[in-house]
Amino acid sequence: MGDRYWLWVGARLLVGVVIVAWAVSYLGTGSGEKEFRKTLEAMKQVHTFRMAYTANPTGTQHSEMLWEIDCNRDALHHQWHLVENSTNPPSELNQDDLVVAGQEYARQTDGSWSPARSSGFGSAKIYCHHLADGTDGRLMPQIATMIQRGIIQKGDKKTVNGIRCREWLVTLKGGTSGLEHDTVCLGLDDHLPYEMTVDWAHSRSTFSDYNAPIQLDLPEAAMQPASSNNGSN
Repeated sequence: MGDRYWLWVGARLLVGVVIVAWAVSYLGTGSGEKEFRKTLEAMKQVHTFRMAYTANPTGTQHSEMLWEIDCNRDALHHQWHLVENSTNPPSELNQDDLVVAGQEYARQTDGSWSPARSSGFGSAKIYCHHLADGTDGRLMPQIATMIQRGIIQKGDKKTVNGIRCREWLVTLKGGTSGLEHDTVCLGLDDHLPYEMTVDWAHSRSTFSDYNAPIQLDLPEAAMQPASSNNGSN
C-alpha cells in the first residue's frame, strides 16, 4: 500500500513538472516573445508599406481591401470591395478613398478625386505614430498585445510574396468562440510581418513594400498642401 502511494505521488509530481515546463515554454520569455520584440523594433523604422486584406466573416460576405501608407507625405490610400451573396443578385460595394494631410478625397466614376467627408479611416499620421511608438495600430498585427496576452508557438518557415518568413501561431482571448487563433509570418532577415491570418474572421492580410516608394495618384489640390506640410516639419 505504501509503495503504491509513493508511486502515485511520484507520477503526479512528474505530470506537474511537465505542465510547468510547457507553461514556461509558451508563456515565459521564450523565443516567440524575443522575436516579437525584434518585430516591434523593426516596425519603428517603417515609413511606407502596403497591406492587402481578404475576409469572409459571415459566409455570405467577401471583402477585399488595399491600404497604402506613406508616412513621408502623410498620405493614406484605401480601396474596398465588398460582395454580399445573400441577395439575388449579389450586391457589391466599391470604395476608393485618399487622405492627404488630413483632407479626404473620394474617387468619382470618371476617375477624378473630389473632397469628401470623413469616413473614419483616420490619417496616415495616426498609423505612423503607432509604428514609431511601438504601439498597436489598426492595420499592422497587434504585436504588443500578442506579447502581453498571447500564447506564442513557433511554426514552420514559408515564403510569402517571395519573402522567406517564419510562421508563429498565437492564441488570444477573443473571437466568436472565446479564443482567437492567429498566425503571423515574420521575415527571417528583417523580422517584419509579411502575413497574418485570423480564424474567426476567416481573414488573411499580407504586407509588402516596406520603405519602398509608394506611387499615389494624388489630386492636384492635395499636392501643394502635402508638400508644404512636409516642409514645415
